[in-house]
Amino acid sequence: MLTGAVADDFTGATDLAAALHSRGLRTAVVIGDRPVPDEEVAGLDAVVVALKSRTAPVEEAVGASLGAADRLLGWGADRFYLKYCSTFDSTDEGNIGPVLDALRERLGTDRSVVVPAFPGTGRTVRDGSLWVGDELLEDSSMRHHPLTPMTRSRLRDLLAPQTPATVTEIGLDVVRRGADALRLALDAAPAGYLVVDAVEDDDLRAIAQATAGHRLVSGGAGLALGLDPVAMASASASTSAEAVPFPSFSRRRLVVCGSASTTTQAQVAAAVAAGHPTRKVDVAQALADPEAETASLAEWVRGLDDASVPVVYSVGQPSDVVPAGALPAGGAGAVVSASEVVETVLSGLVLDLVADGTVDQVVVAGGETSGAVVGSLGVGLLTIGPLLAPGVCWSAATTDDGREVALVLKSGNFGAVDLFSSAWEALA
Repeated sequence: MLTGAVADDFTGATDLAAALHSRGLRTAVVIGDRPVPDEEVAGLDAVVVALKSRTAPVEEAVGASLGAADRLLGWGADRFYLKYCSTFDSTDEGNIGPVLDALRERLGTDRSVVVPAFPGTGRTVRDGSLWVGDELLEDSSMRHHPLTPMTRSRLRDLLAPQTPATVTEIGLDVVRRGADALRLALDAAPAGYLVVDAVEDDDLRAIAQATAGHRLVSGGAGLALGLDPVAMASASASTSAEAVPFPSFSRRRLVVCGSASTTTQAQVAAAVAAGHPTRKVDVAQALADPEAETASLAEWVRGLDDASVPVVYSVGQPSDVVPAGALPAGGAGAVVSASEVVETVLSGLVLDLVADGTVDQVVVAGGETSGAVVGSLGVGLLTIGPLLAPGVCWSAATTDDGREVALVLKSGNFGAVDLFSSAWEALA
């Protein structure tokens, strides 16, 4: 069997791939619609297609997701997983509901569970509502997300405006009766979407077992931790995921942060305290001349000691966040957001330093920034390597000019506070 997954951003793709890999499944991430030879996915147990569709226009997100599903079908996938953020980042217009609707129709199935819970990262679902640690989603920092402000916590209320399908809640009392009882409850529910409570890893295991026969499931990466690797393993896979060697890397290291999350801010502060060289992107200079700002940052990195781990970031404290509309138009009169400027500069910086052989190990914080970095490098496929934390792992890739590079593509909200110092130990 081949499990095919569609992820709505790049860090989400590696998040899910890391979970699948940790279950002993041979897993790779394919980048969007970039060409990948069939032989590179032959023998894999799971393939995750990484899209940049989370905040794209609905029609674009649906089209990209269906295109990814068609690629996976062509590679022989017979079970599908729609991966979205464990904080259900979306608006009343989409994109989770419309994409699920399109995938259900394409795959010929009448239902899918909705399971964003990931207890290992503090995301749980109780009585149909999503919690982030000890706070309801609507009371967490996600309430102020610049693109998808989450002002409600009940998943049914979040999903219902996005789809005409029925949304049913399955409570924790049913989950705790075990996989067989849960399976009966899921089968008896109306067609549509089934929001299932989960507060512990054992709950995810019960859900995974109960949905083993479902053509389509959806959720965060947590659900994958409950999957049965024996039942999912490809008959053509001759080795386990742990037996696949990860390449070695020997050049310089770099951290780039486009995320404005509180977790990433704390990681930047920890890097400063640990003595790492740090430099903040000059957003105003980048808007005026992004190439000059990129070149200035690259020159700074090249001038540092080879053993150092430089950290280039955009937001180190809340006051660094540039409000929407606060920037003037670009040189041609185009309106450019701060996030777009940062993505352009950071992705250009990584490309310059990898292309000239200065750097071959990069930690990237932020989903949009990760997508921009992978795109600039021309990467088509990521091989999953050592796990660093729930949802965070190393991956190996080859750029379009044939250079090998190790990448951590992490959600801004994930990882230990010392990640920028400790990540490299796994490559030693």
